[in-house]
Amino acid sequence: MLPTPTGTPFTFFYAVVLALTSYVTAHADTALVRALHENSSTDVTHLLSAPVPVLAASALWVAGGIASPFVLGFLLVLTALERRIGGVRTAGVFLLGHVLATLATEVPVGLAVLVGHLPDSSLHRLDYGISFGVAASVGALAGLLTPWLRLPLLAVFGGLLLRDLFALTDPLSDWGHLIALAIGVGTWPWVRRWAATESVGASS
Repeated sequence: MLPTPTGTPFTFFYAVVLALTSYVTAHADTALVRALHENSSTDVTHLLSAPVPVLAASALWVAGGIASPFVLGFLLVLTALERRIGGVRTAGVFLLGHVLATLATEVPVGLAVLVGHLPDSSLHRLDYGISFGVAASVGALAGLLTPWLRLPLLAVFGGLLLRDLFALTDPLSDWGHLIALAIGVGTWPWVRRWAATESVGASS
């Protein structure tokens, strides 16, 4: 159920990176951590000036630290997904959710600022973390499970996301999680094909 360096190398070594950055977050000087997070933020300003570096950097941190429930989700879900479709394809699903959900939430912010519906400060909204990628991976994994596991997984995870959305704590991120989950569900035709390919390769 947990990643290993040989069985699920992508998930394992990514988890090592997240453990290191979480250690920095917990123990480094507060001003330094704030600066690192701000420079890794996928806000509108950074997306316009350096989209690729900031999208990569934002995925190196865990919003909320190592105690975030998305850490457990990362370990369990990406391990299960990587065992079924391989490391490169798992990375692709994760990045697809991370990138598309980020753009789907930040582009409207930029447009709203442009037409005067939001203040300029919204262009610098702090936004980083792995949660969009994890949500997309949950959606993708659900497509590889039997119906009696798939439906409860989507119902429970989707219900938690909706609860957070209705709480209005961080509506932009909460919408992003739902979008990322839908992106993962949208990958079912591909992940099922990849899983079948991996299964044939393992048995031959």
